[in-house]
Amino acid sequence: MTINILLTGSSRGIGAAIATALAGPDITLIGHGTASGIPANFGDPAGPQTLWDTALDRLDGRIDVLINNAGIFEANPIDRPGDEWVADWDRTMRINLTASAELCRLAILHWQGRGNGGRIVNIASRAAYRGDSPQHWHYAASKAGMVAMTKSIARGYAAQGILAFAICPGFTMTGMASDYLSSRGGEKLLADIPLGRVAAPDEVAAAAKFLALEAPPSMTGSVLDVNGASYVR
Repeated sequence: MTINILLTGSSRGIGAAIATALAGPDITLIGHGTASGIPANFGDPAGPQTLWDTALDRLDGRIDVLINNAGIFEANPIDRPGDEWVADWDRTMRINLTASAELCRLAILHWQGRGNGGRIVNIASRAAYRGDSPQHWHYAASKAGMVAMTKSIARGYAAQGILAFAICPGFTMTGMASDYLSSRGGEKLLADIPLGRVAAPDEVAAAAKFLALEAPPSMTGSVLDVNGASYVR
């Protein structure tokens, strides 16, 4: 039977690499993004439900795997006016965490209705454990929330065949990471990665493919690090 997958943030970077890795005759993948799939604004509270309903319709009423990859990484210095700082904190939380949570909820309800389970793969970040720069509290907090949510789902629904996994990449050579490395002094940051380089998007994609399709059920709740040993637990 064909495996139906919904992947958010599939237009570029890690998301595009995941879409490529999952291409195959036995997989039907619906992407989310302005360039590669169904457009949905996760800054709008209606966005996740709209995306889910559209994807479900295009996949003939069945989604087997949800991969939450969409996210933003925007600086938010603490010396900004308070209302602006809070607004950008809320924006990052809504797009990075709340939208993912809404899609997880919809997926779980869908699988409970079908009675045969499914898989969630959440793309979090090394920042969930290590933290991030003084300008990115909100990003680190959103990704830590994603990890905690993943573990809660795994513990709560494993008996129903609903499995949840997370991936915590370090710096990955997407456009977003490349700009950040340059702005923060690339060589200094690279010196903190024992592997000597940042991850490639296809390395993260390989982990996502494994969790989405092959990981044994007993791995549910696992968090895979892809960070060149820049943070080990």
